[in-house]
Amino acid sequence: MMREDYAERRRKLYDPLRAEGVFTWDEMYGAEYALATIHPVSREFRQEIVGATEALGQIFAKTVAVVRRGPEALLEELGIPAAARRAVRLFLPESDPTLIGRFDFAPTPEGLKMLEFNSDTPTGIVEAFYVNGRVCEHFGAEDPNEGCEEHLRLAFRHALDTYRKEGYATERVVFSALDWHEEDAGTTRYLLDRSGLDGRFVPLSDLRVEGERMTALVEGASLPVDVLYRLHALEILAEDRDDDGYPTGAHALELIARRRLAVINPPGALLSQTKAMQALIWALHEAGEFFDPEEHRIIETYMLPTYLENRFRGIPHVTKPIFGREGAGVTLYDASGVAVCRGDDRYGDQPMVFQRRVEMEPVEVETLKGPFRGRLLWGSFLIGGRASAILARVDGPVTGDMSYFLPVCYADSLRCAAPPGRFPDTRQGQSAPATFKPTPTDREGLRT
Repeated sequence: MMREDYAERRRKLYDPLRAEGVFTWDEMYGAEYALATIHPVSREFRQEIVGATEALGQIFAKTVAVVRRGPEALLEELGIPAAARRAVRLFLPESDPTLIGRFDFAPTPEGLKMLEFNSDTPTGIVEAFYVNGRVCEHFGAEDPNEGCEEHLRLAFRHALDTYRKEGYATERVVFSALDWHEEDAGTTRYLLDRSGLDGRFVPLSDLRVEGERMTALVEGASLPVDVLYRLHALEILAEDRDDDGYPTGAHALELIARRRLAVINPPGALLSQTKAMQALIWALHEAGEFFDPEEHRIIETYMLPTYLENRFRGIPHVTKPIFGREGAGVTLYDASGVAVCRGDDRYGDQPMVFQRRVEMEPVEVETLKGPFRGRLLWGSFLIGGRASAILARVDGPVTGDMSYFLPVCYADSLRCAAPPGRFPDTRQGQSAPATFKPTPTDREGLRT
């Protein structure tokens, strides 16, 4: 009976959202993604994650500002593709390393710990900024993300103003993603609408690089692109080639480096995206260098020991590909060095970082298949340098691409018992036109 009640509740929640056309991926690959339960959190927990997000954002910004001026060997060690290295060195005054980023945190017995920074092409945006509020409304609860959509509009406007002040053309704005990928295209269209910019959605397959410009194929006409929002990772763009083998991605990155194309997120976002940056920050922290005492305290409190080689003897740890996504390529090891859990084998050819392993918070939720006991991962968005919406996901020991989206609310705003499911307390030159051809990895879509 409980499962039937859950299915009916879920239908009432997500059928209207699907009909609106804003959020249509509550199920993915034939499986449930968005849950029809709500998870209560304390206002104290919300405030802590706000403080951690903004403090860590400033630490990454300070580090990136120096790294972008560093030697080629440093960029190589961080895993930055050769084709992207000129672009990531761009500096725009009054800008942040990324416009839309998302830190992933785990509440642990040792406190809140940051696992990674998805600064280049984060997703979960529609879920956090829009869907979460609709679910809270359904349950008569207060949305911790209320008002955060305005952060998106302000950040996009600031980015455009910054590019304009620097002499960029900003009249023709395009938002682009894989049009066949429901989540990527839906997220990009949502951001276009909430940005307040006068732009249009153009599939990646309809973008061209022609000499000194990027153009978009629109109704048979080739239109110049001044500003590009791209849900397409830069390290993948660096490898993109068209059907004839022409390096379209490298050409696009050269246009960015020569200030012929403004992009959002800015190219410097790639420097924060690589997990090798976490290893660099931790190395500077251990050496007592570069950061001031308060910054060292923030790093010690919220970051985890992370290295480019294995320094964990007799200590549980994790290996992660530097540009991996959604748990792919992640392996968890126990104190004896035995692998106890592995993600799928994508990104296995990338350099790895070694990070101290922490225990993520257990949670049990109701699903269409019945109760599911998993681990809770918190995303916290950094929008234009300020902490914004939060996002909860539930999965096994490794949070993968089929994790559940779990809506959240303030605990003290629930006027009735939480829906079925048990929740533990949460701490409160001129070349021929070339067509973009996504690489095989990119054909799976990008969920970060």
